Amino acid sequence: MELAFYVSGLVAVLATIGVITGTSPVHAVVYLIVSLIAVALVFFALGAPFAGALEIIVYAGAIMVLFVFVVMMLNLRSDAERDQSWRNPRHWAGPSLLTLLLLGALAALIGQGGMGR
Repeated sequence: MELAFYVSGLVAVLATIGVITGTSPVHAVVYLIVSLIAVALVFFALGAPFAGALEIIVYAGAIMVLFVFVVMMLNLRSDAERDQSWRNPRHWAGPSLLTLLLLGALAALIGQGGMGR
């Protein structure tokens, strides 16, 4: 349980740094989603599954959909940037690595026999 707590906390801090230092609004929103899911996993590790579920449903689910919708409606990039940016590994490697760390923390939490015991 401690491992899941510390790994989730570290992922939350790193993803939040990614939000703050991100230059693209879309990538900042992706990092923010990873950060909110990491905070939800911290709640699960502390034994508060209801707060963790609310964090995922309300924040990572509903509010982030609105953020992504607004960012996509603004359409701030040029056409040349829009076509090639997703191919650059530096845009998707960070959130993917942090998500894999969260998946490992979740597996450790489940492997220890439950949440908050």
